[in-house]
Amino acid sequence: MSREPTQWPLWEVFTQPPGGGPHEHAGSLHAPDAELALQNARDTYSRRGEAVSIWVVPSSAITASTPEDQGPFFDAGNDKPYRHPQFYKVPKTEGQRGRGADGL
Repeated sequence: MSREPTQWPLWEVFTQPPGGGPHEHAGSLHAPDAELALQNARDTYSRRGEAVSIWVVPSSAITASTPEDQGPFFDAGNDKPYRHPQFYKVPKTEGQRGRGADGL
């Protein structure tokens, strides 16, 4: 009688720092379901108030590019400069109009 080792699914944890920054990958953990993954993530990654929001995602749900994709996958936009922010002119806001270099 052979018993296969069982392991809970792997979850990726993303946390958002106070101040509203973007969510960032904080780490991984094993849990049987999303509810426990969220609770474990809270206990592990926000013990000291480092996060105001937590996302947990099953690792199996993440699709990523591979190093072999570096050329063909990312080259498509290099010939389209309008996709880069320096292509656009940002209009001055009402408070900035008419101000000199000293801000007056």
